[in-house]
Amino acid sequence: MVIHSDAPIFLAIVAVHVLVALGCVAAGPVAMLSRKGPGRHPLFGTVYYWLLSVACASAAALSAMRWAEDSPLFVLGALSFAAASVGRTAMRRRWRNWARLHIGGMGLSYVILVTAFYVDNGPNLPLWKDLPSIAYWVVPGAIGVPLIVRARFTHPLARRAGRPAQSS
Repeated sequence: MVIHSDAPIFLAIVAVHVLVALGCVAAGPVAMLSRKGPGRHPLFGTVYYWLLSVACASAAALSAMRWAEDSPLFVLGALSFAAASVGRTAMRRRWRNWARLHIGGMGLSYVILVTAFYVDNGPNLPLWKDLPSIAYWVVPGAIGVPLIVRARFTHPLARRAGRPAQSS
């Protein structure tokens, strides 16, 4: 079943999707740049995670309506939510090396979210529309992945988690 992009149900889901995705784009950096510990970091991280779950559900619904056009966006949404789920679960369950897994999972989730945005909207954006389409897929990762790698090795919690246990 193909639903045209002017169908009211499609437009309603798009409206929800745009609002929650914008919330993700805003909440992610607040969580990333906030002091870790109780307060803003876990609050905005939780907001990011739950908004992302709604964004991924709405992306799945939109993709089901227009699979031929939107299947890559479904895959990106699923990968973004999976990465965030790994990062969140690693922190909540305190898996071994949880801090590195948390940083990597949540950071990668955000990079994939931004990639999906540019893949879908890049051809219509100033400056981006002049770039080759491969740039929509590569640029967010080229910027985000080095930052994630750096954080995984330099953040105090990640550095502490990477040290071998000391014997007394």
